[in-house]
Amino acid sequence: MNKTNIFSNRYLKYSLILILGIFLGWIVFRPSHKHERDGESLKEVVNDTIWTCSMHPSIRMKEPGKCPICGMDLIPLVQGGSASIDPDALHLTPEAAQIANVMTSVVSRQRPVKDVRLYGKVDADERKLQSQVAHVSGRIESLNVNFTGESVSEGQLLGSIYSPGLVTAQQELLEAAGMKDSQPAIYEAAKEKLRQWKLTDKQISDIESSGEVQNSLGIFSNTAGVIIAKRVNKGDYVSQGTVLFDIADLSSVWILFDAYESDILYIKKGEQISFTLQALPGENFTGKIAFIDPVIDPVTRVARVRVEAGNRSGMLKPGMFATGNVSAMPAGFKDDIVIPRSAVLWTGKRSIVYVKQDNPEGPLFKLREIELGPALAGGYIVKEGLSEGEEIVTNGTFSVDAAAQLQGKPSMMNQAASISAQTDQHPKIENNGDIIHESFNVSGNCEMCKDRIEKAALSVNGVISAEWDISSKTLHLGFKSPVTSLETVKKTIADVGHDNGNFRAPDDVYSQLPECCHYREKKK
Repeated sequence: MNKTNIFSNRYLKYSLILILGIFLGWIVFRPSHKHERDGESLKEVVNDTIWTCSMHPSIRMKEPGKCPICGMDLIPLVQGGSASIDPDALHLTPEAAQIANVMTSVVSRQRPVKDVRLYGKVDADERKLQSQVAHVSGRIESLNVNFTGESVSEGQLLGSIYSPGLVTAQQELLEAAGMKDSQPAIYEAAKEKLRQWKLTDKQISDIESSGEVQNSLGIFSNTAGVIIAKRVNKGDYVSQGTVLFDIADLSSVWILFDAYESDILYIKKGEQISFTLQALPGENFTGKIAFIDPVIDPVTRVARVRVEAGNRSGMLKPGMFATGNVSAMPAGFKDDIVIPRSAVLWTGKRSIVYVKQDNPEGPLFKLREIELGPALAGGYIVKEGLSEGEEIVTNGTFSVDAAAQLQGKPSMMNQAASISAQTDQHPKIENNGDIIHESFNVSGNCEMCKDRIEKAALSVNGVISAEWDISSKTLHLGFKSPVTSLETVKKTIADVGHDNGNFRAPDDVYSQLPECCHYREKKK
């Protein structure tokens, strides 16, 4: 058989084509060790991925699925940053930081000063209050002072009184005057009796020289001032010692402010205080703190702070409402680190800030726990945890903390920040937050009410925040549980004069509130 005959056999030709096709298929589709290795690597990456819930970042799962709390699809946890970055630090791109409006400030030492606002009213100087009394029993014959508020001078005639005992004493004087040479002791005794009834030597001399008994004698003012109470009318019968008039010398007055327990730390005797009066807008007054009540009022929970002020012009009238301001430095603090309020987050047990770290790839923030000192007007004194020159987040702090929670970093609610996956169907959720936030209605009218309500709430041990909305009459409260309870806070607010649904303020406390703070409807 020749060569041409062999390839012309059609069966042999088909066999060769079939063999060639099988060989080419084996080459193309044979198993590759490289693909096997890639598959194993892919499987390893999938197994190393941590799956979390966008609504519940505390959920950590090794495999995709549903959130056991809300049922949402789990998403892969983003682990950003290079290997050189601290694993506990949060990395944000410059764009993300700008969108979240994250701003930072450099920590510095400052002179810690707190502005303490006090509310009170003008009152008469208690040391210059006097009562004009009846020194003898009798009937009021006439009154020269007929209304409250009238000014009187020392020695001014206020009225006259008829007294049978005084008539008898005058007769005794006239009889003793006839034998004063022979019985001088009796004569002096008769004069002394009239002096004890506050008759002047001139009055006694006039009676003796006239030789006639006067049926009524004048009542003369023993001080200068303003009649603040008229307690008698013409024709009244009075006994010895009965108060006829209350007279106040208003050449100097007191301004009595209410200071809550939390403010007493910043108020010291002798400190300068500036104050304004609602009745005199645009006028500024200054004075010195002359006295601080050593006892806290058990009902209102305040101590009285007294400021003395001159009032020769008569501009300051008792009853005027006053607003005072004291710029004070907390005792024991002079040159300390002060940070803004917006930089601090609270968990109930911890106070934390986010410190910016150097990173060429973009903003890098790490949580740090600090110890706070006294609160100031717009910030806090830092006792431990920060150094001068460090840079912290002062705006957008909640946004940074939220991003840290989503990435499994240490955060406000995730102290340990453990990203180890939980494989069971009901993962354990660590609840480090013991702060309860509540809102409820509290009755009130003005800024004085707002200050009183918030300070009363903050005076309760365990309350960390209190803000009363004057328009909606709603108090937004944050407190630690079980350090205190909502019922305790409401009771404390009622005790200072503000109804809040569960508790009604005592009537005697409510009546002592300034007129502008009265919110109850007046009975017709």
